[in-house]
Amino acid sequence: MSTWTPSDWRKLPAKHIPEDYPDPAALAAAEARLKSFPPLVFAGEARRLKARLGEVAAGKAFLLQGGDCAESFKEFHPDNIRDTFRVILQMAVVLTFAAAKPVVKVGRIAGQFGKPRSEPIETIDGVTLPSYRGDNINGMDFTPESRIPDPDRLIQAYSQSAATLNLLRAFSQGGYASLANVHRWMLGFVDRSPQGERYEKLADQISASLRFMEAVGLNADSVPQMAQVEFYTSHEALLLGYEEAMTRVDSTSGDWYDTSAHMLWIGHRTRQLDHAHVNFCKGVRNPIGVKCGPGLEADELIRLIDTLNPTDEPGRITLISRFGSEGVAGGLPQLARAVKKSGRTVVWSCDPMHGNTLKTETGYKTRPVDRILSEVRQFIDVLNAEGCYPGGVHFEMTG
Repeated sequence: MSTWTPSDWRKLPAKHIPEDYPDPAALAAAEARLKSFPPLVFAGEARRLKARLGEVAAGKAFLLQGGDCAESFKEFHPDNIRDTFRVILQMAVVLTFAAAKPVVKVGRIAGQFGKPRSEPIETIDGVTLPSYRGDNINGMDFTPESRIPDPDRLIQAYSQSAATLNLLRAFSQGGYASLANVHRWMLGFVDRSPQGERYEKLADQISASLRFMEAVGLNADSVPQMAQVEFYTSHEALLLGYEEAMTRVDSTSGDWYDTSAHMLWIGHRTRQLDHAHVNFCKGVRNPIGVKCGPGLEADELIRLIDTLNPTDEPGRITLISRFGSEGVAGGLPQLARAVKKSGRTVVWSCDPMHGNTLKTETGYKTRPVDRILSEVRQFIDVLNAEGCYPGGVHFEMTG
């Protein structure tokens, strides 16, 4: 059996990785710099997340994964990071209280820059330019200069990710994420928002529970864990030169880990078994997500799982369903049935966003709420019917 290395992907077909960098030497120099930079996350943290996801796979916990569609340099601000963190914590409290299960919190943050595009070019008013591929590759401005891939953007993406992670660690461990704080934010939402009335009864129940805990001496002073949360990061493993540069050998286990994030996922457009993205992800020991959507056959999914997780390690694989509300019934049951029959250990999660995108007459993309809710409900119904545990949701929270 050949030994895997982080650069093996370069020998294989690689979709959605730009090949038009004008100066390959500058790209190689940027990747070499990244290799010398400190890791953004640690192998032990990724292992802990994998253990938590193993609990989800066993039906003992729930996965909440969310954040921006794509991070940007322009909108990088501590308030935006704080707001994403707060929303995820508020959602997690509601889910924890309603389901009486721990919620594993994973952000699409601190590295979610790249955007796979269905078209390599775009035309506006008769002018055709390369598509915008994310701030870690090129710029959004519709000018020839902006759309040229720039290796220095990889360095800026690393720096922004490091700063984001630093703030997230402070928020999650420094008392800001205390249960009392999160509940206070929820009460503010109930008071100010028209939708808040739906959560008023739940908020009252949580208030009563917190008063009881305080009465018996359970608070952030006596139980420090009440002022802290475990919060993990994730992004799509798309730009493999960056991911390769951030992949290091763990000194305690001898295994390879991608230190750019705790969890990575393989996108709907890059999950080909014999291509670069699957090859890269099979070699790192991080938890790996696989987007499962239209066109994915059951036998292909089983081969993907076996390639990425040959030892059936719990928590290693998260299958992220993204069929769109009109495609769930035709696509998901056969996949769930095949995985159940095979006995493979996976987390089943639902991404109700990407399959429900519509383009308006003005060209804007939108996602109707009724379609989002419909896909989540169908996801739960299908998995329950097939004897599988609907263990998570994967949300974009832009806007």
